[in-house]
Amino acid sequence: MTYYIIIPAHNEEAFLADTLNSVLRQTLQPKKVVIVNDHSTDGTESIIDEFTIKNPSFVKVNTSSSTQHMPGSKVIGAFNSGLGQLDENYDFIVKLDSDIILPTDYFEKIAFIFKGNPKVGIAGGFAFETDDTGVWQLNHPMDKDHVRGAFKAYSKSCFFALNGLKPAIGWDTVDELLAQYHGFEIYTDPNLKVKHLRPTGNAYDPKARLLQGRAMYTMRYGHIISCIASIKMAWKQRRINAFFDNMYGYLLAKKEKKAYLVTKKEGVFIRKLRWANMRKKLL
Repeated sequence: MTYYIIIPAHNEEAFLADTLNSVLRQTLQPKKVVIVNDHSTDGTESIIDEFTIKNPSFVKVNTSSSTQHMPGSKVIGAFNSGLGQLDENYDFIVKLDSDIILPTDYFEKIAFIFKGNPKVGIAGGFAFETDDTGVWQLNHPMDKDHVRGAFKAYSKSCFFALNGLKPAIGWDTVDELLAQYHGFEIYTDPNLKVKHLRPTGNAYDPKARLLQGRAMYTMRYGHIISCIASIKMAWKQRRINAFFDNMYGYLLAKKEKKAYLVTKKEGVFIRKLRWANMRKKLL
């Protein structure tokens, strides 16, 4: 199977070379790797240039976006700049972060997943991060059926059905919900252990929580599901304020009548799917 990789990179000189070397070591090589230098002010572009010389399948794209931190929209804007450099002759396409080290057979196994089950639309492994002692530990996901946005692979048919990725916070949740709306499955392989070089960390960011609440509104979760999801996040983080910040973000988005990411029909499906998943976990 053939595939393309798009890597958005903003000031990633500390990690980018490790990521690109892990791509070079893949047993199944990509047709093309587009690295998008998104308004970097460090040595990111020089590193990209080194790799484009090493391998003709590596391509650099320079783009200028806002220097302001804009969760979701900035990274997907860079991704779309890279997407514009590619044709449609591929079996699957990958959005990869620039602080990731992949197992050498990662994409060989991803190809095996897609080839073995055409119903799979999104596939990936699990992220591991170093703890305080330097040991690589699983970064426990909220949902084990969720593929992290840092290393998502989409089958061509699924990516087309999604009409690309939404340039907004929550893009890496709504893509999986809409993939299922279109009849695709999400597949996570616990044997695919991905090293995340920049740990997510435990720092509490109220602004990020407000944005999470806004994302729940724009995905048409509704009050009850948003409330349950916020409780779950607060419990996982052991921070009661996370619940209140999430819900405040949700109510603020509702008051401001933020644009929805999904249609009414898709929203009905998403709510039904969320309720079904919650019932399944309770049984």
